[in-house]
Amino acid sequence: MEFRIADTFTDSLSKLTNQEQKGVKTTAFDLQLNPESPGLRFHKLKTKDNNFWSISANMDIRLIVHRTANSLLLCYVDHHDNAYAWASKRKIERHPKTGAAQLVEVRETIQEITVHKPVTVPELPPEPPKAKPLLFKHLTEDDLLGYGIPPEWIEDALTATEDTLFDLAEHLPQEAAEALLELAIGGEPIQPTSIDEATSAFDHPDAQRRFRVMTNQEELQRALDFPWEKWTVFLHPAQRQLVERNFNGPARISGSAGTGKTIVALHRAVFLARQSPESRVLLTTFSQALANALRLKLSRLIGNEPDIASRIQVSAIQDIALTLYTNTFDQPNIAEPAELKAQLTDIASKAGKHTFTPAFLWGEWTDIVDAWQIKTWEAYRDFKRLGRKTRLGIKQREQLWNIFQQLLNQLLQQSQLTWPSLFHRITNHLKEQKTTPFNFVITDEAQDIGIAGLQFLAALGTRHADSLFFAGDLGQRIFQQPYSWKSLGVDIRGRSQSLKINYRTSHQIRQQADRLLPSSLADVDGNTEERKNTISVFNGPIPDISICDDEQAEKQIVSDWISTRLAEGLQPDEIGVFVRSPAELGRAIAAIKLSGAIPTELDDQVMPSQGCIAVSTMHLAKGLEFRAVVVMACDDEVIPSQTRIENISDEADLEEVYSTERHLLYVACTRARDQLLITGINPASEFLDDLDSNYHSINA
Repeated sequence: MEFRIADTFTDSLSKLTNQEQKGVKTTAFDLQLNPESPGLRFHKLKTKDNNFWSISANMDIRLIVHRTANSLLLCYVDHHDNAYAWASKRKIERHPKTGAAQLVEVRETIQEITVHKPVTVPELPPEPPKAKPLLFKHLTEDDLLGYGIPPEWIEDALTATEDTLFDLAEHLPQEAAEALLELAIGGEPIQPTSIDEATSAFDHPDAQRRFRVMTNQEELQRALDFPWEKWTVFLHPAQRQLVERNFNGPARISGSAGTGKTIVALHRAVFLARQSPESRVLLTTFSQALANALRLKLSRLIGNEPDIASRIQVSAIQDIALTLYTNTFDQPNIAEPAELKAQLTDIASKAGKHTFTPAFLWGEWTDIVDAWQIKTWEAYRDFKRLGRKTRLGIKQREQLWNIFQQLLNQLLQQSQLTWPSLFHRITNHLKEQKTTPFNFVITDEAQDIGIAGLQFLAALGTRHADSLFFAGDLGQRIFQQPYSWKSLGVDIRGRSQSLKINYRTSHQIRQQADRLLPSSLADVDGNTEERKNTISVFNGPIPDISICDDEQAEKQIVSDWISTRLAEGLQPDEIGVFVRSPAELGRAIAAIKLSGAIPTELDDQVMPSQGCIAVSTMHLAKGLEFRAVVVMACDDEVIPSQTRIENISDEADLEEVYSTERHLLYVACTRARDQLLITGINPASEFLDDLDSNYHSINA
């Protein structure tokens, strides 16, 4: 007998208390070990589906299971009455066209009852509201069946309008809901695969994203220990295809926040480690904080599989480069940026008459000379300064090179390296030795990997055609200037795929956050990421924007909002508060304390403490998600940062500052799953004008 678990079971389990979950897990383990155990109290239910049974976890909690001769499926768990009510409205059946097993909500029929009333003179009826257009009137019943819509919901789909669409989607199997949502925004969804009658309905790709076989107790334990982390068990077919695909060169997946790029990267690392038992896999990203978050997620995915865990190394890119450099050469002496900047300013002050500001010199050094490891006058003279709009004549370049050459000489005399020069040296060593410690390299948040870092990754990923796999989103680039990947030997053209289904963020929050960005973004090599056809699979409250008169009013608004969320049943660690910079952290902490909750400031470990509300800068928000989020202190001159604007050294930098500041706010807003509050003090950030379109705001 196959033992399966449904995503509806993990969803419902996550809503129980910790003590209730413990009892459910014990019952589930007993059920997996011996489904016929006399100690299990089975009770057959009289529902639309004759295969539903309940099992008692205690006096009140009931597990709903679907039992046949060949299969036992954990479907749902809740308190007695709620569990029985859920089962009374569900059935599991094979879709007549696709063949996929679906957990179908029974369509309620409303029977009109005629009531005889005394005859009265009717008042003139009010003018009926103008009927909304039908979204799918151009489709036939057969078309809708082809998208996996259950037969009993076809009529509702044919009569759906923009007012009823999301309510309808909540009643449908996921592939059907996704298809309707994509059709509604003008997309052309791929029709689900159809399987023949001889193939098990549970083997259909769409069925496997909601029903999974648990082959051993370790698998079941992972699914039950982290019920809110559905991605550890259930994958969308589009995600699974990318996880298991053989590419003929470097590949990149993109997608807006919440579409599961990191999930695909994690599953691909595990897939490659399992597929090639002798291989070593590097899973990397641009920061220590994100590497820590990846490490935690990986442990939840592979659990008690030490062989797999031992062959997947999770490290920030600087850490792995430093380790390889130290093992190959010696412990490096890394120059501190602040000291380097001071040296550059000092050299420039003694270099004779010129018009270059310290900000311009530092930008030219970091973005051109050091980033591209330019070591000679000839190389600098001929370098095409892409992205730097300030034009330089030959005389100006000579003056600049005189300054940069002195800084390079000082670094050499002091035996110091910059991070780009460290990357450059270990990269050249790997190329010369024609060896690499890793068979596969998977990079998350690839949009923020620098030039030297990408060259390093390219040198590491040479063993196989598809050794290099990148996940990222141009709309979340907040640290790096754009540059050409192709010029560095990483050509992803034809192997760039976008994920379109947003699982993390409600339709309302995603729609609002998307207003901060263009509908499409392109990299320097012309690879385009389309955002306009992304859809969220669930509905939620409209986000609130509050523009306050002063800090005290803002703190009160945030405090009241947090108190309301806690009263609704959210746990403190399901709420996050983000601000632009450390200077605004005090405002956030004070607001949380005013609500009576306990704040905890996040660090590189990015682990919110249980019972506390997480607070951090927007830069640490990457990789996190919360059921409710507050983005505070969105004041004029705070975001976009006035300090960054004042320090621009090149005309192009102003546009870059505005872009990355928008991206930063986008990242913070899209950490929210269900509810979002954005606050600022009047005059507020100009970005709120974009966010507030068609949304209500609370004015304090």
